Amino acid sequence: MILKLIKLNSVKSTNDEAIKLIRSKKNNQGIVISKKQSNGKGTMGKKWISINGNFFASIFFELKQNMPAPKDFALINPLIIKNILSKYSKFNVKIKWPNDLLIKRKKVCGILQEFIKIDEKSFLIIGIGINTLKSPKNNKFKSISLSECSNKNINNYKILINLKKNYELSNWRHWKYKYKNL
Repeated sequence: MILKLIKLNSVKSTNDEAIKLIRSKKNNQGIVISKKQSNGKGTMGKKWISINGNFFASIFFELKQNMPAPKDFALINPLIIKNILSKYSKFNVKIKWPNDLLIKRKKVCGILQEFIKIDEKSFLIIGIGINTLKSPKNNKFKSISLSECSNKNINNYKILINLKKNYELSNWRHWKYKYKNL
């Protein structure tokens, strides 16, 4: 699968943009990435606090017969993203099931998975927010940025390319096996 990069300067939500593209039938797979996000979405109607400079993207594609079920992706996505973030962090990256990644018990990444059906086709949208450069202040949970946990230069574009490669070249059976053996 080849994921087309759709780069935007400012959006309300990258997931909403991906859904618009699917519904317009302009693209049925790709990655929407934006420098700014004014109304990021979290699970159960929560808001993702989007600080400019951090990473906001949504991967979307049609679910095919040879792919895992949407419920399996809810387990596979954190593993893929954890694998990427672990290359930057001096500390362990932990998964707080089903949709958060933590470093030092603080939230560094949130994942929002949405599923839509259009014209008998099923699509998966995976929203990814990563506190790459700055951590938001929030009274409900502690957060941290990847840059606070790394001695490497944090580059959103490199993270994007790594994500793109992981989804395009993914051996879904490998990830499914990995999460079943946790």
